[in-house]
Amino acid sequence: MIENSFLRLKTYCEAENYQGWDPYDGLNSAIFQATPLRHWDIARLALIQLCKRSPVNLRPLLMVPKQHNAKGIGLFLNGYCNLHKLATRGDTRFGTPDQLRARIDEVATLLLSLQSTGYSGACWGYNFDWQARRLFFFPAHTPTVVATSFCATALFAAYEATGTQRYLDAALSSGQFVLRDLNRRPCEGGFLLSYSPKKENDSVYNAALLGAKLLSHCYHHTADPVFRDTARQVVSAVCAGQAADGSWIYGLLPAQSWIDSFHTGYNLDGISHYMQLCNDQSFSTNLENGLDYYINNFFLADGTPKYYHDRTYPIDIHCPGQLLVTAHTLDRWTSMAGLCNKVLDWTIRHMQDEQGYFYYQMKKGISSRISYMRWSNAFMFNALTHYFLAEATIPGSGRPSP
Repeated sequence: MIENSFLRLKTYCEAENYQGWDPYDGLNSAIFQATPLRHWDIARLALIQLCKRSPVNLRPLLMVPKQHNAKGIGLFLNGYCNLHKLATRGDTRFGTPDQLRARIDEVATLLLSLQSTGYSGACWGYNFDWQARRLFFFPAHTPTVVATSFCATALFAAYEATGTQRYLDAALSSGQFVLRDLNRRPCEGGFLLSYSPKKENDSVYNAALLGAKLLSHCYHHTADPVFRDTARQVVSAVCAGQAADGSWIYGLLPAQSWIDSFHTGYNLDGISHYMQLCNDQSFSTNLENGLDYYINNFFLADGTPKYYHDRTYPIDIHCPGQLLVTAHTLDRWTSMAGLCNKVLDWTIRHMQDEQGYFYYQMKKGISSRISYMRWSNAFMFNALTHYFLAEATIPGSGRPSP
């Protein structure tokens, strides 16, 4: 069932050429952009929320085009690199090494073409204007640490798969964006990195850790201690903010006090990458406590993936997807395979359309069945390739071991 699920998703995404809509792309409406309302923050926020929350897809009516999203392309690229790794180990269900190498080059070239310009290093943003509450307005292609981290780490993987120097050069260059262009918020133990070069968006734990993850990759490839030492200060600050029960709130602002599943997974992923790539086990207790909290608070007995620690809905596709990535990244597949398979079975049965794409969210009432290329499909594409890599390590799986 899982292999068939992935093949249907893969066929759908490739047929769409990785282009699609996004939950937050309402401001790409040609109709809205032709009116004076585009200058009013409340109107921008209202349109984004209308398009995001409506179970009916209003984008064709509003003339919102399907486009490439850099973070989504980074997720696809990382997924193809995982499949290439499988193929080089003898598992060619999803393509031969040569076929997947060609796909990696195609997608990596597309990703490089989507870079933002005018910054200290390679960086990426989203393909739409975005109003974040009334606090921030991000014009299209404003680089963020989140998008840049996903794109750069995919390019590191592409370099490791192909040996192509320009992939490594771009990925390492992104480290300069993190070091020079992002702001820093002093905290106990170190500091947090800002979400973007804009001021005052520097309070989110998972965003800061994604920056630390990127810097850890840069250190792994260069041995430059500036990358390691900066990453360590971020990890130290995030771990200092961890609650006694192992949880993290989303961020430091009063409006950011919730605890959710996939951002907790991001935190675990970031800490784990730092520990592995920088050879520093100082935060192993934080990682173990966070993982225990994650496993015990975000998944129901029947495999339902909860969004929040204290309530289930909305069920977001990122929650089951990140579980697969976290279990594989933390090298816990042997102990977590049962949970992962149960959650993945529930997800395929409840959140995959017969056309192959995955739904964005399920709610208690009417749920949206709109296909979102970055949020849903690229995320699950990458997550499922982690699943196949992890399963290949299980003795008796019938697949070649690494």
